[in-house]
Amino acid sequence: MTWTVDPEPHDSPVAAALWRAYYTEVSDRWYQLHEGHTTDPDELEREIAAQSGADLAPPRGALLVARCDGAPAGTSGVRLLDGTTAELTRVFLYGGMRGRGGAALLVRAAEDAARTLGAERMVLDTRGDLVEARRLYARLGYTETEAHNDSPYAEHWFVKQLHPAA
Repeated sequence: MTWTVDPEPHDSPVAAALWRAYYTEVSDRWYQLHEGHTTDPDELEREIAAQSGADLAPPRGALLVARCDGAPAGTSGVRLLDGTTAELTRVFLYGGMRGRGGAALLVRAAEDAARTLGAERMVLDTRGDLVEARRLYARLGYTETEAHNDSPYAEHWFVKQLHPAA
């Protein structure tokens, strides 16, 4: 099994498919937990279309795609919030690709991209029900911190200092 992680245009077909899969999973998970049903299809389409990912494009962001043996497997994104702080977002792997090391590769690649953009620290938010994500971030050196945004779906906020690459 060979992993690669490379930049991807935010509007490519590969990026669009990964965004759709990511958003569908996290939205359905939230609705199942709180309301006992999956996301309304019309709402899903509106929300996917409303968040194009343009903020994950150079010069202030990056979208990364992981491929396993050449096939798209996951994504991560980074965007500058200010001159020294970047935000990690859209960390996702297709279900069948989880548990094989791809998530850590995506996060580390996003950290490298953030450093390249001039960031000295990375922040992120996640929900309480996304326990796998919280474990991943803690394992990779992120610590819980105070809220850095007012997202209605954010329940946990993390930060990590980005030391210069070795």
